[in-house]
Amino acid sequence: MTGVVVIDKPQNMTSHDVVAIMRKKLKTKKIGHTGTLDPMATGVLPICIGKATKIVDFLVDRKKTYHCEMILGSATDTQDCWGTVIDQVESFEVNEETIIETMYTFLGEIDQVPPMYSAIKIGGEKLVDLARQGIVIDREPRKRVIYALENIVVRQQTIEFDVTCSKGTYIRTLCHDIGLKLGCFGHMISLRRTMTEPFDLEMAVSLDDIDLESINNYLMSIDEALSWMPTVFLKGNSKMITLLNNGVKLDLAKHYKDKLSELIYKVYIDEVFWGIAEKQDNGLFFRKILKDSDQLLQGE
Repeated sequence: MTGVVVIDKPQNMTSHDVVAIMRKKLKTKKIGHTGTLDPMATGVLPICIGKATKIVDFLVDRKKTYHCEMILGSATDTQDCWGTVIDQVESFEVNEETIIETMYTFLGEIDQVPPMYSAIKIGGEKLVDLARQGIVIDREPRKRVIYALENIVVRQQTIEFDVTCSKGTYIRTLCHDIGLKLGCFGHMISLRRTMTEPFDLEMAVSLDDIDLESINNYLMSIDEALSWMPTVFLKGNSKMITLLNNGVKLDLAKHYKDKLSELIYKVYIDEVFWGIAEKQDNGLFFRKILKDSDQLLQGE
């Protein structure tokens, strides 16, 4: 059982909860997710099973898109509607044009201070654990990228929008910061992840539909899950295959004629997916060999 399945994560459940349920349903411990969603959030949560757990690091770095709703007028300690109001204004007047113009100032690279209610560890302790004790500590801002803010709809005090961003971006913090910049506070009231490259909601399946009998209907192969990654096709020979099967580090670039302009590649040998290779100063070498163990290719 190897591959990636996209779960439509329900609310009131952590990403780790989803993994735990999947492990129980599929009777295997070799399962991991590719990017945390808060309990409040729903939507696209890719789950890697079996040998596919080896590609988690390659999937985590991809762009994410969310559909978000926020409300102006108050800020909370968690920066969402599940928290306690800590700041508010009695009344305010901000027109739609000003709201949209202000939101657009967050496009591009931004400095984002992670919220206290987060799983980030500082000095060995999770920020959320400190926050629950009433402790607030200074956090260094982190560079994040907002690639797009689209479909902005302003309805009195509420704002709906789609945001595409880099990994590690806190959308509730974005809402909080937008409210501060508008001078009227704000917090997030709903969040749904609609895409984490290359997976979207159309690929997602309910957790309730997953079991041992149905899982193969939803599994995506490892190379399909890496569809965005550039590809190298090589012709095998008996010496190359024997050395690779024995774990010898070979320079694959010697068997490839075209120029290697990217850093990471999917590698196929004799039209069989073998794994992921990385370009280095002295050639192209496998970083992860992911072929099925029973594919004992002999070449010509």
